[in-house]
Amino acid sequence: MLLVAQAVNGGEAIAQFRANRPDITLMDLQLPGINGTDALISIRGEFPHARIIILTSSDGDAEINRALHAGAAGYALKSMPKDELLALIRSVHSGRRQVPPEVASRLAEHLGEENLTTRELEVLRLIRDGHRNKQIADELAISETTVNFHIKNIVGKLGANDRTHAVTIAVRRGMLQI
Repeated sequence: MLLVAQAVNGGEAIAQFRANRPDITLMDLQLPGINGTDALISIRGEFPHARIIILTSSDGDAEINRALHAGAAGYALKSMPKDELLALIRSVHSGRRQVPPEVASRLAEHLGEENLTTRELEVLRLIRDGHRNKQIADELAISETTVNFHIKNIVGKLGANDRTHAVTIAVRRGMLQI
């Protein structure tokens, strides 16, 4: 294996991919500017056969799902033993998609659960930012009754006790950034 390029942010990662067209790319999720999944989407939009492995410390199921749906060929945690990481890289190089067992089990925990809608995520972000229901309604140009309906759905889908607990769960699962 030969390292052909490195990047310090998402924009540079895209540029380095264009310039070097590596066989395999290891991409961190937490990049300044464009995050890793958005960089992956951009690269695969231009190079549909790009094989990109997300290598991160983040094990939130929402982040894993987003990366895999965006076309990641693998998802590995930085805590993974070196020999297992090398085996994963070789497996992806040979054309397979691969996630290690601990990542697969993380995904399986919430398999079959209903996902939050885009609007529910918008409401949740505003709750996280400290907005009251009336402020959320004004911000999203919807009624306060509709905000209450969304909050009820969010709490139910996440199995939370209340709106604050829902934010905590969403952050832990990688649906929201802190």
